[in-house]
Amino acid sequence: MRPMFNPAASPASIMQTALRLVRHDTRAWKLQVWASFGTAVTLAGIGLAWLPGEDLDRAFMFMGYLFTLSSAFALAKHVRDNEARRVDTPMWNLVVWSGFALAMGLTAWGLWRMDINPTYKAFLGVSWLFLVSAAFTLAKTLRDAHEAALAEAVRASRSE
Repeated sequence: MRPMFNPAASPASIMQTALRLVRHDTRAWKLQVWASFGTAVTLAGIGLAWLPGEDLDRAFMFMGYLFTLSSAFALAKHVRDNEARRVDTPMWNLVVWSGFALAMGLTAWGLWRMDINPTYKAFLGVSWLFLVSAAFTLAKTLRDAHEAALAEAVRASRSE
C-alpha cells in the first residue's frame, strides 16, 4: 500500500496528488445547508415581522440581524482567504473581526434590553444564532464548491 503523502515528493507531484483527491460535497449535504439557511432566514423573518413593541425596536433588530448576517459572511471569507497565507492587511483584519463582534454585541444588547416576553426573546435569540451558524456553514459550502471547481478546471487543463 502506497502512503498518501510523501514528504520528499516534489511540489508538482504533491499538486498532482491533491488534484486527484478533489472531493465534492454530496447533494444531500448541499440540500441540508440550503434548507438550513432558508429555515433560519424564515424563522428570523417571522420573529422580526411579529416582534411586539416599538417600531424603533423592530427597526433596530432588523438592522442588527442584517449587520450580523453580512458580517458573518465577510468574516467567513476573510478567515478562508487568510488560511494558507496572510493576504489581507492587519487593518482589514481588525475591521472584519471588529465588525462581526460589534454586530453580535449590538444585536445581543438590543435583544436583551427590549421589554418583551422572555419566551419571545428566546425565540429571537435562537433564530438569530441559527442564522449566524447557517451563514457560516453556507459560506464554507459555497467556497468549497468554488475551490473544487477550480481544482477540476486545473486538472482538466493539465490533462489536455
